[in-house]
Amino acid sequence: MRKSTELPPALKSSVHRYGAMQRLLHWTMATVILVALAIGLYCSYLEHGSAQRQFLMDIHKSLGMTALALLVIRIPIRAAKAEPEWRHQPPLHERLASKIVHLALYALMILMPISGYITSASEGRAVPWFGLFNWPNLLVEDRPLGKMVGVVHHYGGYTFFALLFLHLGAVVWHRVVRRDEVLSRMI
Repeated sequence: MRKSTELPPALKSSVHRYGAMQRLLHWTMATVILVALAIGLYCSYLEHGSAQRQFLMDIHKSLGMTALALLVIRIPIRAAKAEPEWRHQPPLHERLASKIVHLALYALMILMPISGYITSASEGRAVPWFGLFNWPNLLVEDRPLGKMVGVVHHYGGYTFFALLFLHLGAVVWHRVVRRDEVLSRMI
């Protein structure tokens, strides 16, 4: 009787998926970021200084800082773990487009909470974390800096929305049209 050198299906499929921690961080951060973006967009239509806007902005800031803290965990894990193998590798142009969009998303995951922190801190506003504590203010008050970085934060939010829609559109396209493994690698 000849022994099979092939891996059992349970182990074989894990070679083609991201690790459990990477998947958990991906979906947790996706949720945190989408909620933060939605709240930020909604708050842009509320009257400045209103109680509702202040309450929601505190949640928005808390979610932004949570995303940044999770990113500090996520980046080293992503750097240490190789990308899972493909069963059927997509064409080069799709892989390059994917890499460019992912790099831009990671850049925005860094830019948005940092620019939000700089905007609030340099304008003398607190950066709370779900009412449990305020992040330390490491900046001197500099309202012109806060206004300038606030513009970057504002347009960065719209850029984030655009890239997320592109990312989600690509996932749907791969799932519905191509019927390939792109989504299954992350679930």
